[in-house]
Amino acid sequence: MPQRVLFISNGHGEDNHSAHVIRTLRKLAPDIDIAAIPIVGEGNAYRRLGVPILGPTQVLPSGGFTYVNRWLLLKDIQAGLLNLSLRQIRAIRRHGPDFDLVHATGDSVGQTCAYLTGRPFISFISCLSALYEGHLQTDFVMRFVVRSPRCRAVITRDPYTAQDLQKQGFGKVHYGGIPSLDWLIPQGKDLQLQPEIPMVALLPGSRMPEAVRNFKLQLQFVVEATRLMGTNVQFRAALVPALMQELGTIATTLGWQYEAGILTYELADGTIAEIRCYDDAFNDIVCHTTLVIGMAGLAVDQAVALGKPVIQIPGEGPQFNYAFAEAQDRLLGISAQTIGTGPASPTTLVEAAHCLQKTLKDVDYLAACVDNGRDRLGIPGASQRIAQLILDNLQADPIDVPTSAPAERGTITP
Repeated sequence: MPQRVLFISNGHGEDNHSAHVIRTLRKLAPDIDIAAIPIVGEGNAYRRLGVPILGPTQVLPSGGFTYVNRWLLLKDIQAGLLNLSLRQIRAIRRHGPDFDLVHATGDSVGQTCAYLTGRPFISFISCLSALYEGHLQTDFVMRFVVRSPRCRAVITRDPYTAQDLQKQGFGKVHYGGIPSLDWLIPQGKDLQLQPEIPMVALLPGSRMPEAVRNFKLQLQFVVEATRLMGTNVQFRAALVPALMQELGTIATTLGWQYEAGILTYELADGTIAEIRCYDDAFNDIVCHTTLVIGMAGLAVDQAVALGKPVIQIPGEGPQFNYAFAEAQDRLLGISAQTIGTGPASPTTLVEAAHCLQKTLKDVDYLAACVDNGRDRLGIPGASQRIAQLILDNLQADPIDVPTSAPAERGTITP
């Protein structure tokens, strides 16, 4: 009988991390039986891989970002959060005991769900980092869960956090990295670039309808940047298909012209602002860009890991607002510059355009971003490292945990 691994994740980015690990795991051990329980959203990253979803799924208003705006928690509750959570816990308790190992990606919520299965588990705390504050403050629940004998390993997304947890006395800590970096390789997409002109990537995020609002702000930013710099910069937008389909409507709303993936806007002096848009060229755009205008989470992290500087323009949220951008500043260090302290205004966009002009001329800063990205986010190979850790633990001596017995208590260390 093949061994079975259950993936639990509580967030869209976390789903993506797990999906990349699953792709590698399937290559290393094709016979392993894999299933998933996504806690946030519909688990589309799993569905695209054909991974069975065992628990109930539902898209809630916050999209899992209640920590950015606590008022969204009320909307989630009104939309059925409590009932959904109870059904998910039942699914975890029902299906969890059938698996040899559980891999949980996320914060305390995801790790607690892994603990509730009663099975050995690996904790990938992909959304937590000591880089935010210089020291990772773990809550009571997290300390309890990861000190359980059933927690076989704690994996971090960056080397600094692994070192910090080890200094705090946590055992079984491993640096993993960002799995999506392993697939961030140019695919040969022709971006119609002029080699002598800097290219700026527009990343408005993937969550609809927020991505639409973000991209509208980026269009206004491009107008200001073109007014300031003329045609001495070229723009490429990496969009999700759902946003690509809205470009005609967006263009009409803001006075742009749209045809065959190209947005254009004529300024008063006759200069033409142009954006070439793609929904199938993220890798090529991020790898070839000089700088990123970022209104996203994981996509921005990936760009910074490649050594790209990022200018962040806060939106309305629920994900990408000023609180999120400010946290990204602390996570990403010198590579990220956030303009403004609230939802972008016309003044903010003008300031961002000036920031772009100044940054593109700062050769020393651009070089420093390459070193900073590597130092903060580590190196590729996370999918291989994490998948191999899963296999190593599947081959280890199993913990005898009767499926009908209550989960044991972990040791709590103050």
